[in-house]
Amino acid sequence: MKIPVKNTNGQDQGELEIQFQLVEGGRGTQAVHDTVTAYLANQRMGTACTKTMGEVNGSGKKPWRQKGTGRARAGSFASPLWRGGGVVFGPKPRDFGRKVNVRTKQLALRKALTERINAGEVIVVEDLKLDSHKTKGFVALLQQLNILDKTVLVVTAGLENNLRLAVRNLPQVELTTGQGLNTYEALRQDRLVFTRGAFEQVEARLQKD
Repeated sequence: MKIPVKNTNGQDQGELEIQFQLVEGGRGTQAVHDTVTAYLANQRMGTACTKTMGEVNGSGKKPWRQKGTGRARAGSFASPLWRGGGVVFGPKPRDFGRKVNVRTKQLALRKALTERINAGEVIVVEDLKLDSHKTKGFVALLQQLNILDKTVLVVTAGLENNLRLAVRNLPQVELTTGQGLNTYEALRQDRLVFTRGAFEQVEARLQKD
């Protein structure tokens, strides 16, 4: 399968033969689900922490005698029923991380890219080197590619400084590299814009056993 390559003016500059095997049909759907859920789980900090009744700072003295006061029985200032007392079944620090093997990750990324390519949501440009770090220059490029009103993931072979500075003021645009691209990023935005070098990096990753 071939995909057209454009220049920064939106004009065709030839075609690029896709080197990795596309995933057709229902195969790979579960791999995508497992990979994305694992990625999101691994982003969780898991640092929420509450004190139990035994960890609350304070005296262990009984607030008042058991009988004769007319008040309800009370055995501790740290009771969960009291303000400032312990928390029952509250969160404790934990690791939410999940592991996914390399082959599953590769299958998931191939499946995600296959779906995006078949839907016409992948754009490959020859290069994205900007003469200036100003945002308006990159906005003009998005206009030429007719994707200004879309959320966009830009994938380059390396993080070029002018491009990084030009993109950071655009909330609908994210930037990554061909080596760092993952399945979640490949599915999240409306359009994927690859440089030729970045697309070749991704192909090389997906061809590894």
